[in-house]
Amino acid sequence: MNSVPKFESLPDTLNGRKRILVVDDHAVVRKGIAALLTEEGGFSVCGEAENAPQALEIMRQADPDVALVDISLPGTNGIELTKAMLAERPKLPILIFSVHDESLYALRALRAGAKGYLMKTESVSQIVAALCKVLAGEIYVSSRFGERLVFQAVQAPNGSMPSSPVDSLSDRELEVLHHLGKGHGTREIAMNLNLSVKTIETHRAHIKEKLGAKDSDEMVRFALDWVALEEG
Repeated sequence: MNSVPKFESLPDTLNGRKRILVVDDHAVVRKGIAALLTEEGGFSVCGEAENAPQALEIMRQADPDVALVDISLPGTNGIELTKAMLAERPKLPILIFSVHDESLYALRALRAGAKGYLMKTESVSQIVAALCKVLAGEIYVSSRFGERLVFQAVQAPNGSMPSSPVDSLSDRELEVLHHLGKGHGTREIAMNLNLSVKTIETHRAHIKEKLGAKDSDEMVRFALDWVALEEG
């Protein structure tokens, strides 16, 4: 018998608070954010989820007004979860919330249908401001990232965005490449992403092929240089 996720609180219909679904695989982070959004942000947390299946089940039952979703989830990552949620609830505003630098994932998150991208280093007031913006139907990215996108568009011929060697990678492959660029080995990546070593090895093989690297060492060197450039 499948267990149904328990809601941390019921939708607040008395004071008009917006109902938010918080998705993060770390319980301490999830509960901390939920408490802050309730106490300081004026939101009503209608559910908490640690993975994609739980998030989808709670979304169907609690009907949130907005979702705050982490990228790094076990199994299905936050970007793929965003696509799945929007397939069922096309108008649900989703704000991606991540430790990863926005230069790595923000554009992919927006292309997946998320209304914004926010790093976990931001203050509570900034999180609330971002949530209010996506609830209003607007897009949220930091001013720094917004300026970068404008600059790239202006510099690119015919207004098209310049391509990157990593554009052909899937979201999960990009996540693995990022870990490689941080100097993490296969077993460490498998542990961090809650995937098997064999699965990570398969992703590594696909990354090497798509990047046209002659061997694993060349692929890792590319990953190190790429992460240094993106986060530098």
